[in-house]
Amino acid sequence: MSTRLSNTRMHQLWLSLAILLASVTTCPLSLQAEELDLKFDKSVRAKVAVYCHSDGKSRGAVNLMKFLTPENGFDAVIVTPEDVQNNRLSDQKFDVLIMPGGMASAQATNLGETGREKVREFVGQGGGYVGICAGAYLSTTYKPWSLNLVNARVWDLSHWARGTGMVTLNLTDSGQSVLKSDSPQLETYYGQGPLLMPGNDPQLPGYEVLASYGTEVAKKGAPVGAMVDSHAIIRTQYGTGRVICYSPHPEKDWGPKPIMAHGIRWASAVDK
Repeated sequence: MSTRLSNTRMHQLWLSLAILLASVTTCPLSLQAEELDLKFDKSVRAKVAVYCHSDGKSRGAVNLMKFLTPENGFDAVIVTPEDVQNNRLSDQKFDVLIMPGGMASAQATNLGETGREKVREFVGQGGGYVGICAGAYLSTTYKPWSLNLVNARVWDLSHWARGTGMVTLNLTDSGQSVLKSDSPQLETYYGQGPLLMPGNDPQLPGYEVLASYGTEVAKKGAPVGAMVDSHAIIRTQYGTGRVICYSPHPEKDWGPKPIMAHGIRWASAVDK
């Protein structure tokens, strides 16, 4: 009898734990929102469009929406490829578009030539662009389907799938100023983003380096030393719009999220 009671009690405890875990994992994003310590006037909100072609369920979009909240000085919504193609970025007067991680080729395919041209128009006329990992790949000039917003090429592209892991960023003086970092070195997560180097497109201006890689990930046959000193975070201008690109992932749980939030804020130009 005592064994049966013990087993029944144990089953009840496991059931209660499962219900508790389910309630946590299905908690709406608004309840998981993170308030960050940021160095700008949060009462002035930047209007942010976060691109997603996966019904708003991509990890990149979810991670961004956790802290792009009114409490942090942002009004953020998910936009689809159809929204971009239908000129929603300009019609609804967004300040900045974020192209998160994923696959740059899939982003380009889903946007189509019409959507890619709408992005160029939006940025050229004063909108901001933030590219993260795949979104940084997409911004460059290295493929026929690239956005050509940034005069950059991708170093050691043949080993793009070089692995993932934590890396050290070395911030320039300008990087510390723009991203509001007190430290010249920061740790963040790398997820096979582009190793950026200056391009040679005479139609585009050069870019400014905000951070370079101080350490590297060199797995899957990638050569040791290729990643160190390549450019991790850069900024430039396209037309009258601002562009900032992140090869790594400060928006993920490992952070540091403030350098992502401040970069988005700079690209939005709401504080200029």
